Amino acid sequence: MPQLGVPELLILLLIVVIFFGVGRLPELGGAIGKSIREFRKAMTDEEAARQQEAQAEKTAE
Repeated sequence: MPQLGVPELLILLLIVVIFFGVGRLPELGGAIGKSIREFRKAMTDEEAARQQEAQAEKTAE
């Protein structure tokens, strides 16, 4: 998979600014950050549930 360098990131940023405008960038960044936090929380909750299931199976044996 190719890696993104500084020129590629600048081009991406320019495209985002053209499509969304400078005023909506903080709002867009906040929405992305919230989505990432919710995803991480769901992953943590799922892992905890799996560990509880495994523990319950061990104690049932």
